[in-house]
Amino acid sequence: MPKTVGVAVSNATFHFDKLYTYAVMPDQQEAVRLGSMVLVPFGRGSKARMGVVLACDEEPEHAKLKYLFDVAPASACLTPELLRLVHFLKERTFCTYYEAVKAVIPYGAQYKPALAADGVTPVLQKQLTRHTENSYKLVGSLQQKPRPTAKQLAAVALLSGGERTQNEMEAHGITKAVLDNLCAKGVVECSKVNKSIDLYSSIPLKNEPITLTAEQQAAYDALLPGLEDTAPHSALLYGVTGSGKTLVFLKLIERCLTLGRRALVLVPEISLTPQMILRLKSRFGRRVAVQHSALNHTERLLQWQMIQDGGADIVVGTRSAVFAPLENIGLVIIDEEQEHTYRSESAPRYAAHEVARQRAAENGSLLLLASATPSTESFYAAQNGRTQLVRLTQRYGGNPLPSVQIVDMRAELASGNPREISLAMEDAIRRNLDAGKQTILLLNRRGYQTMAQCDDCREVLKCPKCSVPMVYHKAGHKLLCHYCGTQLDPPPKTCPACGGKLLYRGFGTQKAEEELAQLFPEARVLRMDQDSTAAKDAHEKLLAKFARHEYDIMVGTQMVAKGLDFEDVTLVGVLGIDSLLFAQGFRAYETVFSLITQVVGRSGRAKDPGFAIIQTTDPDNPVLNLAAAQDYDAFFEQEIAYRKLGLYPPFCGLCVVGFSGPKEIEVARAAARFSALLGRQAAQQPDLPLRVLGPTPGNIEKINENYRYKLTIKCRADKRFRDLVRQTLGLYEQEKLPSKATVVVDMHSDGDI
Repeated sequence: MPKTVGVAVSNATFHFDKLYTYAVMPDQQEAVRLGSMVLVPFGRGSKARMGVVLACDEEPEHAKLKYLFDVAPASACLTPELLRLVHFLKERTFCTYYEAVKAVIPYGAQYKPALAADGVTPVLQKQLTRHTENSYKLVGSLQQKPRPTAKQLAAVALLSGGERTQNEMEAHGITKAVLDNLCAKGVVECSKVNKSIDLYSSIPLKNEPITLTAEQQAAYDALLPGLEDTAPHSALLYGVTGSGKTLVFLKLIERCLTLGRRALVLVPEISLTPQMILRLKSRFGRRVAVQHSALNHTERLLQWQMIQDGGADIVVGTRSAVFAPLENIGLVIIDEEQEHTYRSESAPRYAAHEVARQRAAENGSLLLLASATPSTESFYAAQNGRTQLVRLTQRYGGNPLPSVQIVDMRAELASGNPREISLAMEDAIRRNLDAGKQTILLLNRRGYQTMAQCDDCREVLKCPKCSVPMVYHKAGHKLLCHYCGTQLDPPPKTCPACGGKLLYRGFGTQKAEEELAQLFPEARVLRMDQDSTAAKDAHEKLLAKFARHEYDIMVGTQMVAKGLDFEDVTLVGVLGIDSLLFAQGFRAYETVFSLITQVVGRSGRAKDPGFAIIQTTDPDNPVLNLAAAQDYDAFFEQEIAYRKLGLYPPFCGLCVVGFSGPKEIEVARAAARFSALLGRQAAQQPDLPLRVLGPTPGNIEKINENYRYKLTIKCRADKRFRDLVRQTLGLYEQEKLPSKATVVVDMHSDGDI
C-alpha cells in the first residue's frame, strides 16, 4: 500500500508543473492508487487543491510531508491507458498535467474541493451529484393482514418481474409513498443506482444485412487484414462524395465486434453526429455510446460511465470522444479527416489524429481515416506508402457526380442585378421548386449584414474590444461581435470617427433567408447557423424536418456542407466563398477546395442527377475550377508543389507560439524576448533544423481587449524540438513575462503523422 504519492495539482503554472510528494494516512492507503483523484493541501496556507496521483511511493524531498485531505472512490480512478494519455498530452502539447486530466475525463466525473459537515475539514465533492435514482426490488412477501391496498398489490406484481426504478414505477401510477410503505414493511428494498440513459432509444433496430457494391467489397477486403491481426495499422479511405464510405465502416465495425474487440468512431462536428448515430444505433442498438458537447453534463457522464463499466462496444462522438475509456479497441475511424475541428483550440492543444494514432499503437488497432477530400498531409503519407491507400471512385448506385456552373458575380452587377442571388441561381431554384425537389445553399457568414462602413471617411465600424467588423443581426436589431459577443443596441446610424452616415452592407445567412422569402414567397426556408442551432438537439430536429420535406430550401454556414445525405436535394448553391479564397494561412486553398467539393457532393445522391452553382467574383480561380470538377488528384498535385516550394507541412513541422495581453507594446516586447530566448537555446544545438518567422501581429490583432502576436517556427517536430520549446517556456516564466503576455504553443506536427 502506498505510504507516499506523487501528485500533479490543478492550476499549476507550466514552470511549477511537477509531481509534489504527499504522505498517505493509514486509513486512506487502501483507496489510493495510480490515477486516483485526490484533494491536497498546497502552498504556504495549505489551501485545498485538486490533484491526481501520477506516482506511488515517491521518495520524499524532505521529512515534513503534508497528508492528503481526501481520496475519491476507486470508480473515479483513471484507467492505465487514460493515465498514459495524460503523460502523452503533457509531452506533446505543452499543457500541465491537470489540464490533460481535465481533457481526458468529462466534467461530471471530475471533483471539486468542498467542506465537510463540520465546516472545517476539506473534502472532495463530485461536480455532479444528481445522477442516481432509487431502484426497488422484492425481498419479502406481502402479508394478508392488514389487507393490502390495490396499489401495494400492483407494486408487488410489477416487482415480481424484476428490479425497477422509481421512474418506471411512477410511470405505472405507483407513488413513492406506496414504495416507502412497502420498504418499511420489509417487503421491498430500496437502493441507489446510476440513472441509465439510453440516449436515442427511439431509433428502431434494423437487422437487414449490409450489402456492398463490388467496389465497396474490394475496399473492405483490402482493409480487413489490418483489422484482423493485432498489430497497429493505418489506412486512408479516399472515396468521392456519395460513394458509400459509411457502409464500409459499418461492415468493418461488425467484423471488429465479432473479433471480440471494440470500435471508436469520430465525426468532426455535432451536426454530423445525428446521421452517424442513427446508422450505428439502428444497426448495433444499445451497445453504442455517444460522447459530444451537445449532451448535458449528466448525459455525458452517464454515457462515459457506461463505457468505463464495459457497457459499450462502439463509441461515436466529436473530437473529445478520442479519450473515451474504451478497452481493447480494434478499430478507430476518423470520418471527414481533413476537418480543422479535430484540432483543439484550447489547452491541451491536441490533434485527435495524434491521440488516435497513439491509442491505435497501444491497442494494436486499425486507424482508418476517411474523406472525399483528404488533408494534403494524409494523402502525401498514403502516396509514400506510410499509410495504406484504399479508393472508392464511383458514387453509390452508379449516380454521376453533379454538374457545376460557375457564375461571375461581377457580370451580374454590371447587368443590373443588385441582389446576392444571381439570376442563374434564381432560375435553378425556381425549376427545383417546381419539380418538388430541395435545395441547399452555403453561405459562410451568419448574421444579416456583415459590415457598416462610413460614407464619408470609409472607416468600417469595428468592435470596441476586437479588431474585427461588427455584424448586424436583424432579428435582435443589434450589432454583434462574433469573437467576443459585444453588442451594440440599437445599431448606430452615424460614424463614431467622423459623424458621417453609416451604410450597412454585406450579406449574411439572415439576409439570404429574407431575399429567398421575397423571391420565392411560397417556399419554406430553413436557416442553419450558430444562431438558429444554439438550442439543445436543434441540429437533429431541424435536419430531421428537412429530411421529412418540411422545408424546400436550407441556407446555412459550413455545417450544411459535409456528410449530410438527403435524397431529394438536387441543387446546391455556393453564395459566399470569396472571403475564404483570400484568407491567410497556408491551408486556405485546401479549406476552400474541401468545402466546395463537399457541398457540391450533397447534391444528386439518389436517383435524380444533381446540379451545383458557385457564385464568385473570381471565376477563373484554379482552386474553384478544380473543386467544381471534383478533381482531387489535380488539386493535390498543385497543392503539394506549393507546400514544397514554400516549405510547409508535410515537408516540415509547424509550431505557432501565440502571445496575448492587454497592452500592445508589452505583448510585442514579450514575443520578441521569447524569440531571443529561443534563439539563444537553439544556438547551443547548431544541428537542429529551425526557421523562425516573426514575431508578427496575429491575423486578428485584438480580441476581447487583448492584443495578439505570434511567432511561427518551421521545424522538425520531434522530441528534441519540443524539449527546446519547453526550456524556452521555462526561461520565459522565470523572467516573469507571463504577467505581460500569456503564451500558448500550438504544434502542427503533421509532417510525421
